[in-house]
Amino acid sequence: MSLLRSINPATGEEIQRIDEMNADEVAAIIDAADEAFSKWRRELIVDRAELLRRAAADLLQRKEKLAALMAREMGKPVTQGKGEIEKCALVCEYYAKNGAGFLEPEVIETDELRSSVHFEPLGVILAVMPWNFPFWQVFRFAAPTLLAGNAVVLKHSSNVTGCALAIESVFRRAGFPEALFRTLLIGSKKVEAVIENPKIRAVMLTGSVEAGKAVASVAGANLKKTVLELGGSDPYLILADADLEKAAEICAKSRLINSGQSCIAAKRFLVVESVREKFEKLLVEKMKSQFLGDPLGPGTEVGPLAREDLRDEVHEQVVASLEKGAVRLLGGEELDRPGAFYLPTVLTDVAPGMPAFDEELFGPVAAIVPVRDDEEAIERANQSRFGLGAAVFTANTRRGKEIAATRLEAGACFVNDFVRSDPRLPFGGIKDSGYGRELGSFGIREFVNIKTVCVG
Repeated sequence: MSLLRSINPATGEEIQRIDEMNADEVAAIIDAADEAFSKWRRELIVDRAELLRRAAADLLQRKEKLAALMAREMGKPVTQGKGEIEKCALVCEYYAKNGAGFLEPEVIETDELRSSVHFEPLGVILAVMPWNFPFWQVFRFAAPTLLAGNAVVLKHSSNVTGCALAIESVFRRAGFPEALFRTLLIGSKKVEAVIENPKIRAVMLTGSVEAGKAVASVAGANLKKTVLELGGSDPYLILADADLEKAAEICAKSRLINSGQSCIAAKRFLVVESVREKFEKLLVEKMKSQFLGDPLGPGTEVGPLAREDLRDEVHEQVVASLEKGAVRLLGGEELDRPGAFYLPTVLTDVAPGMPAFDEELFGPVAAIVPVRDDEEAIERANQSRFGLGAAVFTANTRRGKEIAATRLEAGACFVNDFVRSDPRLPFGGIKDSGYGRELGSFGIREFVNIKTVCVG
């Protein structure tokens, strides 16, 4: 029997190992979820909302414990982990307050006596989730999906099995039906069979481009809807009139959130040549000042990467970029210490054809791309297979908004701030960053049947 293993990335020590579920156990969980759905869909939405509020309260009550669990399983600094749990509570409260309005039937004037659009739940939804934000990624999907009347089965990353089971316990403690939200303790090789199960009605995946393509292929062959939030190589444009001190501070913060392991972290910095030298010095200073250490330590700002193989992959991308002509301003060296730590790194003279430009660097590595002017900055920003987030830094906010709204190819664009998700706003990407939207009114309508009803 295969095992799911959790390893502390700060020490390399094994935390736990759990037996993988067999096919019969998985099928039984899906059957029970489908049965729970048939009752849950008939519950009043006000009652569903009350359970979400209870889930939010439970999260806040246990945030210290849950943040420590994240730190041990995937290396997130506890200060950031607490913020993640608070955000999960916020999304539960947001949909508890607003979800009923988003699902209210809409009356449309037509030639019929009465025409309306209704939003009905689909059934059991499979969620395939990553390790980097092990609570937030799940709750931002599960809160609206459950409130809409669906059931959820979760296939979480194997290295955060403890987090997956803790999430299940939050819903159970809040009073949700026991079978309505369940964790499937399986590896990635068993996901295809789950998607093919006729009681699975749709799939939500957050993960790599490769994982998204694999899941979409199976779901498409079975005519099941998917929403995919995949990788990113977010460009941040530093224009000549930008407040460089503020820009460097925000850019460093965005690049180092979760030790650089975020799809919407700043990754490529398109810097106009006239301010390049000053911005480089400021960014190096800000990146260097962040304390790297034990994720359980209260002062740690940068922890280890989630696994040693991921650390090694980032280092290989840095080395390959240097060999192709990039220049190292900070870091870029392996550390002689236990754990999957990697020094905050700044590269400059990055150009197309280098991994630091073409690929997603899932670690604390900033890639500075010198450009002549605004137009080249926009061109280089869009010269990517990804399209998740982007940001523009400029004193001319009107010009910045124009660039963000009409010139950048991304699902979310910010001006003079870093890209982040918000329960009130739709979130998702284009191109190889995926399709579909989470959060806001758009997110709760992804996994419903948008039904037309006409009375003549």
